[in-house]
Amino acid sequence: GWGPFVLLGKTLRLQAIPEAVQALRCSFPTTASACEAVIAALQCALPLARMELLDAMTVRAVNAYSKLNLPEMPLLLVEMHGSPTGVAENAQAFCEIARQFGATVIDEARTPEERTKLWQARHDVFWAVCAMRPGAKGISTDVCVPVSRLAECIAAAESKVAETGLIAPIAGHVGDGNFHHLILVDSEDQAERAAASDYIGWLNDLAISLGGTCSGEHGIGQGKRRYLAREAGEALRFMAAIKRAVDPLGIMNPGKVLPE
Repeated sequence: GWGPFVLLGKTLRLQAIPEAVQALRCSFPTTASACEAVIAALQCALPLARMELLDAMTVRAVNAYSKLNLPEMPLLLVEMHGSPTGVAENAQAFCEIARQFGATVIDEARTPEERTKLWQARHDVFWAVCAMRPGAKGISTDVCVPVSRLAECIAAAESKVAETGLIAPIAGHVGDGNFHHLILVDSEDQAERAAASDYIGWLNDLAISLGGTCSGEHGIGQGKRRYLAREAGEALRFMAAIKRAVDPLGIMNPGKVLPE
């Protein structure tokens, strides 16, 4: 990597472009089998730079929106960085793991143009899912669990969503156990809004019960303060003490994160 330098009063660190980059797209029979492949790859300590999951509903949405022709099955997108030899060996190892867990279609991308096309499915997810129900409001969830509990958590979430009747496709950064629903809700339908709120509460509680967190990357803000209280417990007293020490007047981001 390059050393840091100052730009407009900020420190910026540049990293060298990897010598070789390879991406894979793997389709699985079930979301659970895709998650099991993720767990196995990480247990084998494969150096994966990126790993993203799209469930079958998300893939259908992306096909329609982006004019793609992907198998409408749960999809893993994986990328490896390193030396040409190392990347090739790691890609082969991941393909073997994927096949063990039922992957039926595996596409490889080595050139920048091929990788851009391969990753298009992930980049278009938000707009593709929103296009499934024009006029609906998209509510994004954001839980994260230990990777060893990922398959269990997503399977339970899929089952619960089916019970509620909500439209809630899944995509996520599963390499660290983080996944998202984008729940499409009619903002004028009070019962539907209530069902979505109840489901989000259930999902946050599930993630916490599995040793995870109610916020993988979106933050706590106001809406998740009550879940943070369940997750952090007595640690909140120490967080509040630190907050008072650095912000005695309570003027820094008031009403956020910590319970009143």
